[in-house]
Amino acid sequence: MSAPDYQRLAGLFPTEVVTHSYVSDIQLPGNQGTFALITLDNDVDHSRPTTLGPNTLLELGAKLDELKARADKGEIVGVGVTGKPFYLVAGADLSAVKSISEYEDGAAMAHLGHDVYAKLGNLGVPSFSFINGVALGGGLEIALQSDYRTVSTGAGALSLPEAFIGLVPGWGGVYLLPRLIGPENAVKVMIENPLSNNRTLSGAAAYKLGIADALFEPADFLEQSLAWASRVISGEEQVSRPNAVEPADAGDAWDAAVAKGRAFVEAKTSNAAPAPALVLDLLEAGKTWTREESREAECNALAELMQTPQFRSTVYAFLDLVQKRGKRPAGAPDKKLARPVTKVGVVGAGLMASQLALLFARQLKVPVVMTDIDQARVDKGVGYVHAEVDKLLAKKRISPDAANRTKGLVTGSVSKEAFSDADFVIEAVFEELSVKKQVFAEVEAVVSPECILATNTSSLSVTEMAADLQHPERVVGFHFFNPVAVMPLLEIVRAPKTDDAVLATAFVLAKQLKKTAVLVKDAAAFVVNRILGRMFGEITMVFDEGTDAATADNALRPMGLPMSPFTLLALVGLPVGQHVQESLHSAFGERFWLSKNSQKLIDAGIKSLWQKDEDGNAYIPEETLAMLDFGTTPSTSEEVLRRTQDALAEEIGLMLEEGVVAAPEDIDLCMILGAGWPMHLGGITPYLDRVGASERVNGKKFHAAAAA
Repeated sequence: MSAPDYQRLAGLFPTEVVTHSYVSDIQLPGNQGTFALITLDNDVDHSRPTTLGPNTLLELGAKLDELKARADKGEIVGVGVTGKPFYLVAGADLSAVKSISEYEDGAAMAHLGHDVYAKLGNLGVPSFSFINGVALGGGLEIALQSDYRTVSTGAGALSLPEAFIGLVPGWGGVYLLPRLIGPENAVKVMIENPLSNNRTLSGAAAYKLGIADALFEPADFLEQSLAWASRVISGEEQVSRPNAVEPADAGDAWDAAVAKGRAFVEAKTSNAAPAPALVLDLLEAGKTWTREESREAECNALAELMQTPQFRSTVYAFLDLVQKRGKRPAGAPDKKLARPVTKVGVVGAGLMASQLALLFARQLKVPVVMTDIDQARVDKGVGYVHAEVDKLLAKKRISPDAANRTKGLVTGSVSKEAFSDADFVIEAVFEELSVKKQVFAEVEAVVSPECILATNTSSLSVTEMAADLQHPERVVGFHFFNPVAVMPLLEIVRAPKTDDAVLATAFVLAKQLKKTAVLVKDAAAFVVNRILGRMFGEITMVFDEGTDAATADNALRPMGLPMSPFTLLALVGLPVGQHVQESLHSAFGERFWLSKNSQKLIDAGIKSLWQKDEDGNAYIPEETLAMLDFGTTPSTSEEVLRRTQDALAEEIGLMLEEGVVAAPEDIDLCMILGAGWPMHLGGITPYLDRVGASERVNGKKFHAAAAA
């Protein structure tokens, strides 16, 4: 490849929101000399994160060249990089990167980042990064390229999320990070966290791993960082990096970390996406590579991945769906209609109810009262909340004061009179319509006329639940996914009589709870469970027809789902899965297969079809198989996959005709955030378009133009 034409590359992005490099001179304490501080700022408030595009990188490179010249003249003794409030840098500008259509331009972008970042380590004076806020991807790699790093305890999201978005940490991260914090920790940051709902590190966690050399409080973070830098430059401060390791000294730990990462990727994605495996390939080979060899491989990998359909699908799913549509829910009423919520009631004190109580107390910081049929259940629920708060405190994820406040907010009672002054009451009791109707009748008798009644039902009719109430307009579906603290989706269900003020309050609460809300019509099982129910129905049907369990369970591996169907059913619980399937079968008929074999397993007290032998291999015990009845028409893996694709395309087509959601994008958003549908497939409806299922079943694609 010829030398990259960076100016031509920059010209391809005339609308880039440039993150400028503003340089200020600071006199270090104790007459240590002049320190040049670069502040990265796009001149927009915190609503617009700072990002890295080619024009941004060229400006930063030019500033670093100027500072190198000043350092050579002895005018400065050090250089630091920090960001505008709340951000160091939020990574590469994905909207720009996704528009790169030629391999050569992708390679130029990769080389440009390396060329600019390399200047940080070749200034002739020490370089520092003061991580004051969000530092994602290329933003964190700026810090890794610096000689020294400090981080604020207030810094929120620090990560290398490239495996999640279909790339690799290709501006030095995959080479530098394992040497700085050890290969096992590097796999956690580059593989495990991104593939676990794009988990990020706090400032304190990054410091503990060794990504940063010093940790300071937000109030005087910059002042403390500059004072620390002055001590480092003078030699007064000695920097220790206990987790740092050279590959030659890592022994088997390097290879073991790579192997652990590969097993994790296999379990999470069935190796259906190329990026995570490529990250591990670079890490494995990087054990013996020079930095220049790694640079070339990283640039090639980035350029190749930018052209893959998986990367474009991931960016579509992440930017267009999760970031944009997820933050502007279709059909949500004006938030000005929302009512204040100063106290929350939770009916039930089981596991789901207790999770809800903890979430409401932590995020809303208002009193939460739980009720159940006897004091023992109430005490167990409140005890669960307190125990979870203690775990958060032990992990230093909350302060002792916050822990005490949260515990104090959650109380319990055996009387629903405790809800008399509540503004919002949510039920999380047994999934039986008559039980829920009775609960709502009892609650309505004691609450104010304005109090909102919410149900966490996963499949029952919200309309039926509200039918006998004096104020059915106050009822709304508020369906969380398990585990509540982790799963980001909230299906908000509007029944025909639900009024706008109630609905507006539900959406405002969802945002305060840090959940992504999607408005759905009151139809059996709503979105996620209906689609999963159709999928489970197809898989159990082919199994009942005589397809062997391994073929049936593994046929959907090309979809890259986080769990196989039978594994997920075991996690949910066969009785719960069967109960939802019965609701769907009752609502929609034979499209939703109701397996007699599944019922036999439930009746026998068997919780999972699969068992594990002493080597960890899955098998079905002979006595389990003996109690089941099978047909004589087995299917091949390819037939099962195509049949399931067609079933999903049919069901989604019907859901859109029924108006369950506003558009296919809402189906995609629900499946990504509520069912772990893989980002690299770009949403379930674009996937069904690409494999031809939409046209085979419905005679048309879900999207008029190519999506994802």
